[in-house]
Amino acid sequence: MRILFIKPKLKRSPAYNKKLSTKLDVYPELTIPQLAGITTNEHNVKAIFERYHNINFNWDGDLVGVSCVTPLAPRAYEIADKFRKRGVKVVLGGWHPTALPEEAKQHADSVVIGEAEDIWPKLLKDLEKGQLKPFYRNKKPVDLEFIPNANRGVNEGFCFMAGVQATRGCPMGCDFCGVTSSPYGHIFRKRPIENVIEEIENIKHKYLYFYDPSLTINPTYTKRLFKAMQCLDKKFTCFGNINVLKKDEELLKVARDAGCQNWYIGFESISQETIDRLGKKSNRVENYIPAVKKIHEYGMSIIGSFVFGFDTDGPDIFKRTVDMIYDLEIDIVEFTILTPYPGTPLFERLEKEKRILIKDWSKYTERGNVVFEPKRMTAEELLNGTEWANNEINTLSGLLRRIFNSKNFTFHNFVSNIIQFS
Repeated sequence: MRILFIKPKLKRSPAYNKKLSTKLDVYPELTIPQLAGITTNEHNVKAIFERYHNINFNWDGDLVGVSCVTPLAPRAYEIADKFRKRGVKVVLGGWHPTALPEEAKQHADSVVIGEAEDIWPKLLKDLEKGQLKPFYRNKKPVDLEFIPNANRGVNEGFCFMAGVQATRGCPMGCDFCGVTSSPYGHIFRKRPIENVIEEIENIKHKYLYFYDPSLTINPTYTKRLFKAMQCLDKKFTCFGNINVLKKDEELLKVARDAGCQNWYIGFESISQETIDRLGKKSNRVENYIPAVKKIHEYGMSIIGSFVFGFDTDGPDIFKRTVDMIYDLEIDIVEFTILTPYPGTPLFERLEKEKRILIKDWSKYTERGNVVFEPKRMTAEELLNGTEWANNEINTLSGLLRRIFNSKNFTFHNFVSNIIQFS
């Protein structure tokens, strides 16, 4: 069969579309290469990434597969509707269709719910027999021992990194996180290390980006993985939790020796009350500064993520956070607005409290929009406060000064910020 995978593009203003960040990827695509990897060679596979190329809606094939997160859902539905009008079968999958399958089904012939490795081959066989089912979902978590390598040959555009994944699942259970809210997302699973190494050996890129929710959930596994990577001459960024990174110096050493340049850490908030309420047991605010210093001692940088809009946040949270970040000396800082994605406990709670203001999914971008009613400030105060914090910390001159003054300056940090502020 002829199969076309599509990654929709978020609709932006004409001025925004001229930015360099819309032409170059800092973070590599992995979902579509993974789907292409589990599609057998008997089928002809193509991929379109809408940020680089227009979609040919006159494409003559057998199946269109569209994967989307929540802010891309409206565009994904538009694409699906256009192909279906021409009689082409369309399958929708990804985080948003998984959370709202009945909604997605209005625009698709079939919806994939959850992970696709076990489902996709069955779906293709059903389609060949003319017996496509409306929904496909796993009855058990995917065994990562048997997943094939991603097919990165379908990627388009320029990205100086390649995406890779060694583990899935996170037991933390933060109430705003889509990972743990997805089917089996709370179950931590590991790929055989030899499989991960084999995949990395076949990646031409020098720089890698690990999409694992956290490579500190099982430090024993991660140490073995990093030791096996030390001869591969790669550089990489990965996610980790502050509690492990503060104390496990062996992990920090093997990470550095394997080529780790950046740890991406979800600090989330400078308020311990907030951290306790959202359920992130790994975070203790008192550990932030010593953990950052420890990571820097081992020659690695930190990308720190902070979220504004929790029920415990008042209008003072913005300045307090900015003041603490100066003390933390984080290399790259990301501020986002709390966004209640469908399927998460946060969305369900705010829906019951009638605090969801907008259900235009294209506004669920974590930046530039507030889609719920905050508890201790207005939506406007939340939006303006987040923009103020970004302007205080992330001016181009400020970022460049912070990067060049850093003892752990990396090429990744430089390119990421040049693209972001172009």
